[in-house]
Amino acid sequence: MTRIGRSDLDVFPLCLGANVFGWTADRDESFRILDAFHGGGGNFIDTADSYSAWVPGNTGGDSERIIGEWLAARRPANVIIATKVSQHPDFRGLAPKNVRAAAEASLKRLGVDTIDLYYAHYDDETVPLEETVAAFGDLVTDGLVRHTAVSNYSADRIREWVGYASAAGSALPVAVQPHYNLVHRNAVEETIVPVAEEFDLGLVPYYALASGFLSGKYRSADVPDAPGTSPRAKGAAKYATPQGLAIVDALESIGSAHGASIATTALAWLRAQPAVSAPIASASRVDQVADLLAAGTLELSAAELEELDRVSTWSPA
Repeated sequence: MTRIGRSDLDVFPLCLGANVFGWTADRDESFRILDAFHGGGGNFIDTADSYSAWVPGNTGGDSERIIGEWLAARRPANVIIATKVSQHPDFRGLAPKNVRAAAEASLKRLGVDTIDLYYAHYDDETVPLEETVAAFGDLVTDGLVRHTAVSNYSADRIREWVGYASAAGSALPVAVQPHYNLVHRNAVEETIVPVAEEFDLGLVPYYALASGFLSGKYRSADVPDAPGTSPRAKGAAKYATPQGLAIVDALESIGSAHGASIATTALAWLRAQPAVSAPIASASRVDQVADLLAAGTLELSAAELEELDRVSTWSPA
């Protein structure tokens, strides 16, 4: 287990992303995925109140409802749930009343008394940041939320958030969730990692496998533009550059020395980065869970990490 920031959240060093629940994983498959993850020692699950409102027939909160049903059916021990506010169709933005109403709705869907980790999903510059910070602090004071966090915030806005919370004696954020992986790293390492280290924030990166590209499944930029082509495949295609393919080749070579998959090795690299607590990775099928769990224990050597740094920071002439 590892600890998120200054908090007492002891988490498995790999977080299960639940953005696919109610979308590419139906209720039954989501239950199987959750059973396998928890059965293998995983205890950290990430969702958002907006997942998966983009699917025809869904209303938002679909992932939370599935997780809530699983929690009620299984009553698992020591599970930590993270969710987010600002993007649900009925609870958009970060105005204080909206934050409170959205948190109460998430609690009901999840069937829990307290949300372990509550993120501001995206910055909302239409609301004074001081008001949003106070609203999150009130949720902690009132026992609806255990710890607060931010997602997709700039370094400057994170500093402002911490400043307002410190001045008010309010709950300080303990985690930040950025887009971070081997093919998308420079901006995060230049701006977000330093502020995370400055304020002891745990880094919980999403898109840890770059929409599946770092699983090695997509080795070509030629993704068919057909109705049946998945959004995941289209998202991964943009990474199939000479550098991206060199990264996948290096992951495959290093992984084979450990008997590990390309995906497991990519996640292990991310785990080894400064300030990272637990990368987020999703599974749409139960047979993908083993690779995620393996990433929680795979330790790469200094030479292997150096090689992955070399190929992922190389720029073609």
